[in-house]
Amino acid sequence: MSLTGIILAAGESRRMGTPKALLELDGETFLDRLILTLGGSCSSVIVVLGSEAQKIRAGLRSADQATFVNNVDYERGQLSSLQCGLAAVPSEADGVMFTLVDHPGVLPSTVARIARRFHERTPQESLVIPCRGRKRGHPVCVARELIPEFLALPSDAQARDVIHRHREHAVYMDVEDNGILDDVDDPETYQRLTGRAPLPEGE
Repeated sequence: MSLTGIILAAGESRRMGTPKALLELDGETFLDRLILTLGGSCSSVIVVLGSEAQKIRAGLRSADQATFVNNVDYERGQLSSLQCGLAAVPSEADGVMFTLVDHPGVLPSTVARIARRFHERTPQESLVIPCRGRKRGHPVCVARELIPEFLALPSDAQARDVIHRHREHAVYMDVEDNGILDDVDDPETYQRLTGRAPLPEGE
């Protein structure tokens, strides 16, 4: 079995004021970190870019370890980016593991556990979702047979609509990793995570 990782990094980062993909955690950009983390458990990694795509690619060290797709309609929101990524999944992939670029703190060991559980799933299980306590996090693993349902969603829908539809076939896996929940979406959250504020745009 093989998995394809998808990282959604197309948003405008309005609340952060600078591209979240290029913010650093432990000496690595968020996006570099996620490419390497997912790449350790996935056969291939797809990065969906949109806003400031050229700047983001130029600021990466691990660009050669991912395939990049551009969401020209990134202003339509997260679902449009996920659909772009899913449309590029290789035909040999048995499933996808997708996450958001603003969840950079997930541990490689956690990703490996999620992937292993996906590979061990029964025919009735089509989703693996990590949880911390009662909260669900990222990355989420989805079996290939659900991809057409995500692609068929209208623009005003959300990915969770498909997940909710198949909740009886989901594996909710408890993990001891706060990184699955850490949504670094504004300067205050970033400062709490790293102890420093993000640099303003252009610096």
